[in-house]
Amino acid sequence: MSGYKYDVFISYSRHGSAPKWLKNHFYPKVQDCLIDHMTSTPKIFMDKTMERAVDWPAALEKALRCSKIMIAVLTPRYFQSPWCMAELRSMRARERQLGLASQERPQGLIYPILYSDSENFPEEEGLRRSWWDFKKLSMPEPVFQESRDWPLFHNTVLELARDLSELIRQVPPWQPDWPDVERPDPVLIPPPPIPRFGI
Repeated sequence: MSGYKYDVFISYSRHGSAPKWLKNHFYPKVQDCLIDHMTSTPKIFMDKTMERAVDWPAALEKALRCSKIMIAVLTPRYFQSPWCMAELRSMRARERQLGLASQERPQGLIYPILYSDSENFPEEEGLRRSWWDFKKLSMPEPVFQESRDWPLFHNTVLELARDLSELIRQVPPWQPDWPDVERPDPVLIPPPPIPRFGI
């Protein structure tokens, strides 16, 4: 494995309405808007596009390792997800290795999007960097595309894509010693037991 395969890796919690919003609105819109600002076809990794029967922890690790930028879709549950935290810490470690997101070089590789809340983010994990605020544009249902807020959503993503495309062009060259994702233990969280009558 060598070189970048993806321009963007989307990191998000699978709980709540964010996955539906990403699938219905943000993912296709940011893909289209990036095309308007890039000479090559943008490649975006979101695990919903993962092939069937693959080992998903290995696929996630490989995709992040081969991605230039990580979009973190911030919700309270994002910071409770062991996998989201593993992805975030892996990209932070890469930033440290490159001297990015520092006093000398403030620009980082983690690109936060605020989807909901922000009052309940843990201080120790909260991102001390600016984010794009989508809280008022977070309607996950398809009918959102018929609403009067849809043009504002489009223009916001278009501005984001313009900024993101410039950042993608400036990303340092790929290195074979990028930090690996530290897999949560257990890798899969077992489902809670089903309550039974009489127990």
